[in-house]
Amino acid sequence: MKKLFLTGAILAGALSYAQAWTGKGDQKVQIGLSAWGNGTGITGTYDYGLSKIVSVGGGANFYFSDYKDDNEDNNFFIFGRANFHLQDPLNLPKAWDIYPGVDLGVLGSDFGLGVHLGVRYFFNENIGAYIEAGNNGSIGVSFNF
Repeated sequence: MKKLFLTGAILAGALSYAQAWTGKGDQKVQIGLSAWGNGTGITGTYDYGLSKIVSVGGGANFYFSDYKDDNEDNNFFIFGRANFHLQDPLNLPKAWDIYPGVDLGVLGSDFGLGVHLGVRYFFNENIGAYIEAGNNGSIGVSFNF
């Protein structure tokens, strides 16, 4: 029983230091699976906090199959992004962050525009999970720097 209590206390202590969003200067890297939107593939994003609410960054998606018309140029989407973090306005716990955002970039030879609603949860100071739902959505791991 003491071991179970000690394990729970250590886990609770580790989780209490999790911080999903700190605002200005905050940096996040996310790696995940693009499971819907322009196709199925892998994605990577970077976000940099400009203020308590706004972050900007960039990302890239590589799709396992071509998006449309079997055109080899349509399997890569590179984009800039902006997110609006609602942790403070919604008074969320430190480990949680909800953020709507937009992606603007190039999909092969086409213009790419995406919107998403993202949710992050951090297990500890450095590692968390995220999901972004929208027309360019993904699910994966988030890293804090």
